[in-house]
Amino acid sequence: MPSNLILQRIKDTPTTITSSSVASAPAPAPKQAQQLQRWTPCTSQVPDHIARYHTHTVSPNQCCSAVIQEISAPVSTVWSVVRRFDNPQAYKHFLKSCNVIVGNGNVGTLREVHVISGIPAVSSTERLEILDDERHVMSFSVVGGDHRLVNYRSVTTLHPAANGSSGTVVIESYVVDIPQGNTREDTCVFADTIVKCNLQSLAQIAENLARRNTSS
Repeated sequence: MPSNLILQRIKDTPTTITSSSVASAPAPAPKQAQQLQRWTPCTSQVPDHIARYHTHTVSPNQCCSAVIQEISAPVSTVWSVVRRFDNPQAYKHFLKSCNVIVGNGNVGTLREVHVISGIPAVSSTERLEILDDERHVMSFSVVGGDHRLVNYRSVTTLHPAANGSSGTVVIESYVVDIPQGNTREDTCVFADTIVKCNLQSLAQIAENLARRNTSS
């Protein structure tokens, strides 16, 4: 199976999330409506139980997108790299170091990553939101740091390729604030570029691991 990469912008649905008001309180200023956006697969056979993880609540000042990477390696091999919340720089080459500052790798663990020079960022503090070894789902959110990805939340899922091979389909979607002075397109292009580079690097590393495992 070739290591193909597909980019998809999240398509919004007409669903609007509303909040109830307190009857005894003065009427508050209207809040910006939040839309429930669901990513719709454009590739072959993404199971519903996988697609549901890529449903995001998105406010008008946010954007979201998804990248699909096909990898010629078993799910177990790819997952062994992805699940290491303490070592994202193993395949995310924009990162130069990672320190776990709270926790031991379970949900709620905090890490601080430092970014290589040349990227408009210095560091990012990130919280592990989901780590499901059975379903191969990982999610983290950015909770601090010196960077432009404010309120960034990412979900990564792995599932076997549907063509009968031993390959893996990796889907990574995200939602993030649009910085003041930037457009939705600018923000998505910046984040998409990072995600695409990360997943292409993941493909190369996982495929090399799979080849070594086969030959040993």
